[in-house]
Amino acid sequence: MQFIGEQPTVDLTYSDVFLVPSHSEVGSRLGVNLTPADGTPATLPLVAANMNAVTGPRLAAVLARRGGLGVLPQDMNTEQLVEAIRWVKRQPVNCDTPLLLPPHATVADALRLVPPVEGYGIVVADIEDPVLLRGGIAGPAELRRDQVRGMLPAARLATAPSDARLGDLIHSELRTVDIHELSNQRQAFDAVLEAERQHALELIGVVDGDRFVGTITSRSALRGTLYKPALDAEGRLAVAVAVGINGDPAAKARAFAAAGADVLVLDTAHGHQQGMLRALEAVSALNLGLPLVAGNIVTADGVRDLVGAGANILKVGVGPGAMCTTRMMTAVGRPQFSAVLETSQAARELGAHVWADGGVRYPRDVALALAAGAQSIMIGSWFAGTIEAPGELHRDANGLLYKESWGMASTKAVQARFGALDAYERARKELFAEGISSSKIYLDPQRPGVEDLLDMITSGVRSSLTYAGAATLAEFHERARVGLQSAAGYEEGKALPVSW
Repeated sequence: MQFIGEQPTVDLTYSDVFLVPSHSEVGSRLGVNLTPADGTPATLPLVAANMNAVTGPRLAAVLARRGGLGVLPQDMNTEQLVEAIRWVKRQPVNCDTPLLLPPHATVADALRLVPPVEGYGIVVADIEDPVLLRGGIAGPAELRRDQVRGMLPAARLATAPSDARLGDLIHSELRTVDIHELSNQRQAFDAVLEAERQHALELIGVVDGDRFVGTITSRSALRGTLYKPALDAEGRLAVAVAVGINGDPAAKARAFAAAGADVLVLDTAHGHQQGMLRALEAVSALNLGLPLVAGNIVTADGVRDLVGAGANILKVGVGPGAMCTTRMMTAVGRPQFSAVLETSQAARELGAHVWADGGVRYPRDVALALAAGAQSIMIGSWFAGTIEAPGELHRDANGLLYKESWGMASTKAVQARFGALDAYERARKELFAEGISSSKIYLDPQRPGVEDLLDMITSGVRSSLTYAGAATLAEFHERARVGLQSAAGYEEGKALPVSW
C-alpha cells in the first residue's frame, strides 16, 4: 500500500482516507479471491468478535458455512464452551441448521427467536424442550425424519395469534430433498428452486436417509454457489474460541483443542503486558498445532513481543469499537487505520499476521483495513443486530426489532464474568468497568440476517479489489493507493437522503 501524497504525520482512522482507482485487468468481482493467508481455515476475511452479544454457536455456524470465523467468547465456563464447539461441529455444511421448537411452543416463543420475514422458518419436531445454548437452539444430536411434524415459514407467524401452538399450525405435507442432491452446488439451486415453485414453499427440509439434517431455501442454495465454507480437516465447520489469559489458559486451550476448536484466541484489553506473554508461552508450549491469536495491541513493539511469545496472529485495536469507551475514559488507544498499517508491516517481517479488531461501520472500512495489511477484519456490533446473534428479539414502542448489546469491559460483562466471586471482590472489579452496559442494536429490515450482511460486505470489498486491479488480498495490499481526505470529503461520499 502507498499514499498518493506525502506520508502523513498524524495517525489516521478509516474515515480519514480513501482508495484511488487504478488500471485493472480483473474482469469480474466474482474473479476475486478473498481467502486470507493467515493459517486459519477461513475463506473470507471476516471474523465475528468474541463478544457475548455477538457470537454464539448459531452465528458461528452460519458464518463458517459462508467462509468466515466466529470466535466464541471466554465468558462461558470451559464445559459450556466445549459443548458449544461440539455443537458447531455437528451442524450441516451444505444446508442450514434447523431452528427446532416442540409442537407445544407458541407463536410468541418462535417470534422471540426469528422475525416474520421471508427466508427463515421453524422446524416443529417431537423433541423435549430444546437446550438453549448461548446464541443457538440445540435439539438432539440427531433428529429422525419421523420426529418432524412439519415446517412453518417465519413470514406466516405475522398473521397467527401469539398464543397459537406451533403444532396446530402445521397443515401441509413435509417436503424434503436428499442431502446428496446438494453436492453439486448449481444442481442444488435448481432442485430447490423447482421444489419451491412446484409446491409453493419457502422452506425445504433436507434429509440423509431417515435423518432430518437441516433446511434449505433457494437463497441459501444460491449462496452455496458463491461462498466456500470454512472447514476443518474432517470437513466440519470451523470455529474459533477465546481462551483469555486468566485462570489456567493452558488447561482451557487443551480442552478446546480436544473438542475440535480450529483457532485459539488469547486476548485482554491491554494485550502488551506480562500476563499475556506468560499465557502465550504456556499455550504455545503445548504444541497444539492451532493458530494462536493474541492481543489487543496497536504498536510494532507489541507485535514483536507477542510473536516472540508464540502468537501467529495479532488482534489489533484499542478503543475503536462501538461499545467501547476506553479512549474517552483513559485517553488510551490509537486511530485504527494507522494501528493496522504499522502492526501489519511489523507482523509481515516476522511471518505473522494481523486481525483488525473494531471500528468498521461500512464495507469501505473493511476494504481499507485489508489495504492496510490486515488478513481479516473482526466485526462486533454490526453482527450483534442480526437474527443469528445471541439473545432474544425485542420490539420497541414503535414496533421495531432490536437485540441488546454491551461492551466486554462494561459493568454488565464484568458481572457475568466474575459472578462466582464473593460480593466484595465482584464490587471491586465493577468499579473499574468500562464500556456501554446496554444498547439497542436494531435489525436492518433489508438485511436482518448475518448472511445478508455478508452479501453486502463482500460485494463492496470485491469491488474494492477490482478498482485496485487486484485479484487476491496480497495483490490488494500491494497495489492499493490511498489518499487523505477532509471531513467534507468523507461526507461527499455518502448517499443523499431519498426525500428532498
